[in-house]
Amino acid sequence: MKDTSQKAAALQYNASQDAAPKLLAKGKGLLAQKIIQKAKEFDIPLFANEALVNSLLDMEIESEIPAELYQIVAELFAWLAKQEKELER
Repeated sequence: MKDTSQKAAALQYNASQDAAPKLLAKGKGLLAQKIIQKAKEFDIPLFANEALVNSLLDMEIESEIPAELYQIVAELFAWLAKQEKELER
């Protein structure tokens, strides 16, 4: 039986090239664990939001997030910027 309890998604955003963040990776179970491990290897902070990850799991890889997710993703990127500033201290 597959372990699908763990879920993960990774976003990519380049403000100079992208109109909106894109879904870079997504998965459940073992694939989610691999996404999380890769983030940890590169010291990428992990953000937990079950509603957001569930929405992202319904998307196609490389697609831009829909407008209805802009607010929560903006909050995620603001949180990420704060985390990066704290690491610089």
